[in-house]
Amino acid sequence: MAGKPVAEPENIVLRARDVRFDWSGVPLHWIPGDPAATHLINVLHLLLPAGEEWFVRVFKEALPHVRDERLRQDVLGFIGQEAVHAASHDAVLDHFVEQGLDVRPFVRQVEFLFEGLLGDRGLEGPRSRVWLNERVAIIAAIEHFTGVLGDWVLNAGALDAAGADPMMLDLLRWHGAEEVEHRHVAYDLFTHLDGSYVARLRAMAQTIVMLASLWQRGHRFLMARDPLLEGRVKGGLYHLRRTGPAGLTPSRRLFGASVRRYLQRSYSPLGEGSTTQALTYLASSPAARAALR
Repeated sequence: MAGKPVAEPENIVLRARDVRFDWSGVPLHWIPGDPAATHLINVLHLLLPAGEEWFVRVFKEALPHVRDERLRQDVLGFIGQEAVHAASHDAVLDHFVEQGLDVRPFVRQVEFLFEGLLGDRGLEGPRSRVWLNERVAIIAAIEHFTGVLGDWVLNAGALDAAGADPMMLDLLRWHGAEEVEHRHVAYDLFTHLDGSYVARLRAMAQTIVMLASLWQRGHRFLMARDPLLEGRVKGGLYHLRRTGPAGLTPSRRLFGASVRRYLQRSYSPLGEGSTTQALTYLASSPAARAALR
């Protein structure tokens, strides 16, 4: 939700929370009776381990270029949180495999995208800096979407009403809350290193194409390989026409409106979601609370 008028806490110190989840009792279709909606969200688990590990590598490469100490501390906190996110979603992939849904072929493709196509190209001098700035701009665009998704899942009461598995909901909401908590960091780093409006537009265009393609292909993959479905239902983003209005997934309208906000010259990531709400959830999350013991 954009533009909340409530006063927000300032000077938050970002820290990684050493969370643990027990997947042994979580069903493959963790939204009961709705495998299409389940797998539209499960695509996140396919993308996030490799994607967030890539975030960490790029931000570590950017650290020597950060001249502002507060931003440096935010980037370090971001790196810590993203590393835990990647490991937590990687454990879900192991759970899928144990349930007969072998996701490894698709995950290898995602790893090639982030490690190969978007990885370190061995460039030197000015070309290396240009490529670094380009990747930071893409991460800022992706983090815009993760912040929007985090805000959405914190407010997705339809998932509770549908009987969604509480362990999976806690993973998604803990992660979503941290995405809202650190939603400004990638954009702040992009602004610090480059900040060009043209670069912002270009990175968002690239990100939309990449994420839409991965989501479409990922959902088709999961629906086709799901051992409980045996290929009876075809996957694809057209399912959003039903699941979005039902509140079980983000809607196409939500994504479209968020892109329009990002393209405004006056855009601020702090207009997306509520830090207060995110911290409130993190104070009550079973996994986050257990990490404090």
